[in-house]
Amino acid sequence: MTANVLFAGRPESWPLYAPLLKAEFARLGVDASVHTEIAPAKVDYIVYAPSGPISDFSPFTRLKAVLSMWAGVEKIVPAVPAAIPLTRMVDSGLEQGMTEWVAGHTLRYHLGMDAHILGQNGHWDPKAPPLAKDRCVTVLGLGALGTAAAKTLAALGFQVAGWSRTRKHIDGVICHSGGDGLKSALAQAEIVILLLPDTPATENTLNAETLAMLPRGARIINPGRGPLIDDDALLSALNSGQIGHATLDVFRIEPLPPGHPYWTHPNVTVTPHIASETRESTAAQVIAENIRRSEAGEPLLHLVDRSLGY
Repeated sequence: MTANVLFAGRPESWPLYAPLLKAEFARLGVDASVHTEIAPAKVDYIVYAPSGPISDFSPFTRLKAVLSMWAGVEKIVPAVPAAIPLTRMVDSGLEQGMTEWVAGHTLRYHLGMDAHILGQNGHWDPKAPPLAKDRCVTVLGLGALGTAAAKTLAALGFQVAGWSRTRKHIDGVICHSGGDGLKSALAQAEIVILLLPDTPATENTLNAETLAMLPRGARIINPGRGPLIDDDALLSALNSGQIGHATLDVFRIEPLPPGHPYWTHPNVTVTPHIASETRESTAAQVIAENIRRSEAGEPLLHLVDRSLGY
């Protein structure tokens, strides 16, 4: 029997995904058809984004799985009934994009590029940066994106530490876990990168107490989730010089309101949630593979653990 797939993403994404999903189903030998409109009682799978048209899943009585188009699922978990398997998006395009963005801003800080780009004032100051091997960088969050970023930074020669809820092992990375591990991960970190999921347990991971654990003048890069940082604590740490600079791509409210102090703070760089996003070509491969797996009775990739929220 043909599996019916409902595409419930943004309408403007449909012309991009339609041919890619069709091609991937054919390549994998999956008997599936994808629609933007179909009777709910006939739907087997939903390719889903919160920005799409579906908010009520109760009419979908034969639904086998919801396949998120987003890496972060904190807005999706409450919407999808617990009995329905939910997967998050982990694709190579998103991973590569995030790694490139993180590496670029880490090197920007490491090399002191802002001083030269913004300081064309006639002052000649030939001060060379240290080598990467003498710079400590910490990645908070060692999921797929955090691990990829940590490996890339280690390959560039940085001293890389990582922290996660449970202990991980990554070649070339000093891995920490738990409360004491967070202290150790932050203690020497000259640059901190946040790639944790957004859950009640990770909210305000960087707060007044943890910001004080960092070496004075440390730099922060947040392409993960806005609620990972206590904004008031960060602004206070920036004003005191405890934190030297912060590059922030994600915020509690997006778009970031025009009057927010981050916009005008001299030691904050705001980027408009562009660190990475799902790439249609690679995302279609992940979606089609998960439908193939489900139809074959195999375990789904990137299944969300409801107890953890990711």
